[in-house]
Amino acid sequence: MNDDTPASWKPLDDQATAVATMISRILAKPLHELGPEQARALVNSAPSAEPITPLDHVAPLTVPTRTGTIAARLYRANATTTAAAPTLVYLHGGGFVLGTLDGADELCRAIANKSGWTVVSLEYRLAPENPYPAALHDCVDAYAWLRRSAADLGIDPDRMAIGGDSAGGNLAVALCLHRRENGGDLPVAQVLAYPAVDDTFTRPSWSQFADAPLLGAAEGRWFWEQYVGAGHPGGDPLAAPMRAESLRNLPPALVVTAEVDPIRDDAEAYARRLRDEGVPVSSTRYTGVFHGFFTEVGVFPQTEQAIDEVCGYLRDLASP
Repeated sequence: MNDDTPASWKPLDDQATAVATMISRILAKPLHELGPEQARALVNSAPSAEPITPLDHVAPLTVPTRTGTIAARLYRANATTTAAAPTLVYLHGGGFVLGTLDGADELCRAIANKSGWTVVSLEYRLAPENPYPAALHDCVDAYAWLRRSAADLGIDPDRMAIGGDSAGGNLAVALCLHRRENGGDLPVAQVLAYPAVDDTFTRPSWSQFADAPLLGAAEGRWFWEQYVGAGHPGGDPLAAPMRAESLRNLPPALVVTAEVDPIRDDAEAYARRLRDEGVPVSSTRYTGVFHGFFTEVGVFPQTEQAIDEVCGYLRDLASP
């Protein structure tokens, strides 16, 4: 670490520092200065020619929504089973602007393989071309369709969890709030990695890690503006779930956070509030890594540890 290294990088371990340095060299400018198209070109992952985790069954899905269709991908570790499987519906991150099915592919493969759960990854519409509530509508509609189509897909509709990282975590929580308020059957759990649940940007981690790798404070605000639009009045709990008057009766949750992450304190505050309002919750902060680590299979040891934690949590949920 040299004199030019941001102070907020100091807690990073050697591997995370090396990756952060590589990212800073790849990005000609910070994400918020690149704009959506250039940021997508630089950051979105290409499909892997040889996946780290081969699976028996990976299949594309086309899911109907109120405005058309979205793409999805179904992962199943055992293609020969005829039993209806517990299923994690996964929503990728990317600040509501970036992210693809391919970017979450290795993570979904690893979770399906290690947990025994089926995983369905959704490719919701992105901002700013499709601002709030387009992505949420896609997720709400897709989740409802998966429940209706469970028998055809080999899914157990009574054992469906919702999960996501960053913006995907936001959408997962918002989906739970939406279904609670509209009388829908709730997911059996929320599986969240550093969910972006607040729009105030006031907790200490936003200043402490303002220049963190990949996602700094300026990026966080920029992504939010792309999602809700510059004229959004704020205060909408389906956009920023920490605005909800109550979190009672939401599904049990597992919340994973990264030590060096502006979103960290918001995500951990969400976990504490769930606990205070009577919702069972487990929260783990992974040290030495930054925002985005959860999907980087094969890069950080903390990624494997977090995936193991998630898979153990899912296996326990499925136990009789």
